Amino acid sequence: MKISLILKGMAMGIAEAIPGVSGGTIAFITGIYERLLTAIGAILGTRVAGTFRREGFRPAWHAADGGFLLQLFGGMLIGLAFAVKVITYLLEHYPTVVWGFFFGLIISSAIYVGRQIQGWRSSTVTFLIVGAVVAYMLTTINPLAGSTSPLLVFFSGMIAISALILPGVSGSFILVLLGMYTVVFGAVQGLTTGQDGALLIVACFAAGCLVGLALFAKLLTWTFKTYPNRTFALLTGFMIGSLNKLWPWRNAITTRTNSSGEVVPVLEANVLPAHYLGGEPYVIAVVLAVLAGLAVVFLLEATATERKEQTTP
Repeated sequence: MKISLILKGMAMGIAEAIPGVSGGTIAFITGIYERLLTAIGAILGTRVAGTFRREGFRPAWHAADGGFLLQLFGGMLIGLAFAVKVITYLLEHYPTVVWGFFFGLIISSAIYVGRQIQGWRSSTVTFLIVGAVVAYMLTTINPLAGSTSPLLVFFSGMIAISALILPGVSGSFILVLLGMYTVVFGAVQGLTTGQDGALLIVACFAAGCLVGLALFAKLLTWTFKTYPNRTFALLTGFMIGSLNKLWPWRNAITTRTNSSGEVVPVLEANVLPAHYLGGEPYVIAVVLAVLAGLAVVFLLEATATERKEQTTP
């Protein structure tokens, strides 16, 4: 058992719960990204199944890099459970501060991913602009906001799982754009309290993740490896355009009542702190949270770079 691998998995799990740093980004920075892609590709392809039929379980487990995946995903579950508990509480009591932290994370993540682009060309700039425009449009048109429909929860899981493969966009961030973040994470939290309908939501989301991973993993991996600069540019633009959704101070324009009888916003308008109607704006705390979010990715990158230099002969 490698404690370092479990810790990396925990970091990935926490990242997937935060709309800003993706599990793929953590894997990319900590040096396990290519190994993760290879292991996922082996399971989804014919290699592992063929090995199992010919040689049995042990060789198939080795072909799938089972020990690596078991420790990594075990750590992810621990990190995700911890993050869901903490973030759900903070969103309920200090929403502007939490969204400020997410806002800073997205900015630093966009800078980090953009720096991976090797040479800017007209096509790269075009993909950047397209990503920004599409993301901005998604933040202004939000038809799935707060929906607990099993079909829409399943669809959200299919889309969100792509963030496990692509660095730069977290699954929870995609859920924010789809308006499903509080629905899914509220249901995960509700499992511990026996909330009605929570198990169905979590099960539909998990099923969507499995189907999405099977359908999109190879396509996304191929795109990332074949057109890395354009993919990085698209992701960077996507994050820049999405900042509209993460502005800390937002007033509800329209609302709906969810299955738990709670009034939740559907469409929101960004406002200045002085016009915020959701309670205390916590301006100083939000500014500090944005700065903290900005620092996280750069600290992770600096730590990984220093570790790499120390291990390089």
